[in-house]
Amino acid sequence: MRLYDSSLAKIFCAASILLLTGCSGPFSTLDPAGPSAQMVKVLWYAMFGFSVVVSLLLFVWWWRAMHRDGGDEPQERAQNTLKHWVWLGGIGLPTISMTLLLAFGIPFGHRMLPHDDPNAVRIEVTAHQWFWRVKYPEQGIELIDDIVIPVNTPIDFHLTSEDVIHSFWVPRLGGKLDAIPGRTNVLRLQADEIDTFRGTCAEYCGTAHAFMQFELRAVSMEDFQQWLAENGATESTAEVHDD
Repeated sequence: MRLYDSSLAKIFCAASILLLTGCSGPFSTLDPAGPSAQMVKVLWYAMFGFSVVVSLLLFVWWWRAMHRDGGDEPQERAQNTLKHWVWLGGIGLPTISMTLLLAFGIPFGHRMLPHDDPNAVRIEVTAHQWFWRVKYPEQGIELIDDIVIPVNTPIDFHLTSEDVIHSFWVPRLGGKLDAIPGRTNVLRLQADEIDTFRGTCAEYCGTAHAFMQFELRAVSMEDFQQWLAENGATESTAEVHDD
């Protein structure tokens, strides 16, 4: 029995270390660099912590049930115990779980919505198979698979698609949102630090889906204004490739 417990402990430790290696990197939601991503991280840890507590409780109850001798227990008492656990595990636990999830999720989700903000920068993004066309409508700038934004400024991405459903996602800045043909969805993101972030399509969209990525550069407001002035004079900086 001790050997079995020791093996389980080693497997658990190895699995934990392996999982922790995915908590950083350009596509990690647990390495936030913006307010929306920070809320996603808090929600993730809250859900993870709750699931760990529930899993441990279930394991303890399972262990007790496996080591309990119920052969001499009266039938009526066994039925009452069964009803008790049905109410607790089948109704009580899901109700508490959904209530806590909604209590955390609804306020956080509301703060991620693109509410009216005169300081928000509008960027139009159109998804294609398999690239992203990025437009700055006020300056007449157009890019392919490249986005430049100012730090500490809300950015409203107006997302649509020319062919199939895609999903716009910058993991370190916030959640994902679908780009749907014939419809425009608005996603608000903000970067709190100067850095280069990786983005990708999070919805399978065809044979080259895995290569449908883009780069988002967050720069200071001064550098962003200079970049707009330098690139806004040209009608387009984009070159569309068929590959």
